[in-house]
Amino acid sequence: MPQRAATIVGGGIGGLTTAIALHRRGWRVEVLERAPEFTEVGAGISLWPNALHALEALGLADTVRARGAVETGGGVRDRRGCWLSRVDNAELTRRFGHPLVVLHRADLLRALTEALPADSLRPGSEVSAVRDDGHHLVVEHRGGESRPDLVVGADGLRSAVRRALWPDAAGPRYAGYTAWRMVTEPLAEPPSEGAATWGRGERFGCTALPGGRMYCFATASLPASGAASGPAEYAELLRRFGSWPDPIPALLAAVPPDAVLRHDLYDLPPLPSFVHGRVALLGDAAHAMTPNLGQGACQALEDAVTLAHCLDGTPDVAAALRSYDLLRRPRTQAVTRRSARLGAVGQLSWPPAVLLRDTAARLTPPWVTLRSMTPVLGWTAPDDRRMGTTGTTGTTGTTGTTENESH
Repeated sequence: MPQRAATIVGGGIGGLTTAIALHRRGWRVEVLERAPEFTEVGAGISLWPNALHALEALGLADTVRARGAVETGGGVRDRRGCWLSRVDNAELTRRFGHPLVVLHRADLLRALTEALPADSLRPGSEVSAVRDDGHHLVVEHRGGESRPDLVVGADGLRSAVRRALWPDAAGPRYAGYTAWRMVTEPLAEPPSEGAATWGRGERFGCTALPGGRMYCFATASLPASGAASGPAEYAELLRRFGSWPDPIPALLAAVPPDAVLRHDLYDLPPLPSFVHGRVALLGDAAHAMTPNLGQGACQALEDAVTLAHCLDGTPDVAAALRSYDLLRRPRTQAVTRRSARLGAVGQLSWPPAVLLRDTAARLTPPWVTLRSMTPVLGWTAPDDRRMGTTGTTGTTGTTGTTENESH
């Protein structure tokens, strides 16, 4: 089979992982990124066992784990700081083959870019048009024009590829709450466990990063107001969460005031298909979800490995993409729905409903929580020795998710 070419629009986690998977199968790849450089700022990321299985299929799991911190345990607390539910990370590893690993997004992105040829990375290449006339694919961008065999839209929530070829698709919908994200300075005695603390219409969570730093996130039910950052947002966090139970005040004290990022949270209504001829959507461009389950990037990693697997061994790109759609769309849309439901529960503000929520969480046995994780965390990558690793045999079609919260 002659060498095939893929143009990947979007240089985030999903786009770069797709490029790696295709490059290792002999494709000629280019990654078009609108920003002037490939980077992520200001936030941590949780990689659950299913995401590490995807990285393992590419031979990158050990590299990524070395740049992150393994969370020993965590769970959900109430507004007084009492535990409602807990998860033992050792049990996650025993059941699903990998632990929960947390790292800075910039460190993950660096590991991915280092796995690609430098000449395949094209920053500053904003896409202006994508056309598929049934015979030719054309991608117009700042660096010129590309005519690949495959286009992958991995360009996020407000995807230009989706707007071009899915013009009638519904746009992103606001979840009803906003989120703050921040990373502390190194702490002399960082908390030993991660936790999400649920209040009334507000939540605050933390998890460990390497070097004694903590990644923190918070939510509040507010009208959409766009993105913001800086000391004003830090002051708002102190006003809302400064008197919450330990270790939250100490964590906030360790956050540089100019390091707080605020973004309203959205998800994407279900698309009827993730593919259009020889164009595929992937990650947030296909199934943007709220961060309540910590599965946004994890699902994008699954997408990338599955897409490459479907394309392998067949010259019919359109047929391969139809297989990808059948495998990925039901699963990711189910995760999106589950994340939205968990977010609605976490943001409850009516006192009787909050009491009922907290009581139900406290009475749920840990084994029930772990069992609820199995459908999503038990995902393993399609077996493929041509990827240069041993791989892990498993299904790519299961649905479901975990109800543990981690951004």
